[in-house]
Amino acid sequence: MKQPEEQPAAPPILVAAGLIKAYRTAHVETHALRDVSLHIGRGEFVSVTGTSGSGKSSLLAVLGLMETADAGDLRIDGMAVSEMGARQRAQIRSTHIGFVFQFFHLIDDLSIAENIALPMRYAGQATRSIEPRVRELVERLGIAHRVAHYPPQLSGGQQQRVAIARALANDPPLLLVDEPTGNLDSETGHEVIELLKQTNHAGKAVCLVTHDRAHAAIASHRYLMRDGQLSKAP
Repeated sequence: MKQPEEQPAAPPILVAAGLIKAYRTAHVETHALRDVSLHIGRGEFVSVTGTSGSGKSSLLAVLGLMETADAGDLRIDGMAVSEMGARQRAQIRSTHIGFVFQFFHLIDDLSIAENIALPMRYAGQATRSIEPRVRELVERLGIAHRVAHYPPQLSGGQQQRVAIARALANDPPLLLVDEPTGNLDSETGHEVIELLKQTNHAGKAVCLVTHDRAHAAIASHRYLMRDGQLSKAP
């Protein structure tokens, strides 16, 4: 009997090789990324620590397709995004990457439901599919009772839950998370880290950038950023 053919393995969700990024002014050139390489498999939890100015934010901006590297190769889900134009990169960013920021970046004059729905509207999802997805996310993240409220009416922890829900709205395979507990007290910060762990256990790859070594330690793969260079954390 003929054996079924094995299906090829899915590519890693992110592969970066030799990334170089410099910022230039009339008098100063700052090298933010120096030959940075990183591999994130599907469902992996990766953390990056480092001091302020080490290049962590620049790395996240390049990996998240918000900025382009001066040199190097970046592939998302097997796609060579380094070779794409701005419109294609925006499409990949919308469908494959969710962002969670330290300062939440919610829109104050939109309700919680409207904030969460925004990425789906940008991605062109059908209106009839948006409301059920919003309802599913607010229930999962424990903010269903706040869905008609506005960001200024919520605590910091609740706003970060909204931000995580928004990041998950388009069901991306990768979350890029920048200092998610920086504006929260320790107890609330712990709750947010637990939510990220649950999200990872549900199959999402997570790349966490943080100053907090205890939070970084929960990742299965840990890296240290120093002077624009990335290395395995000791």
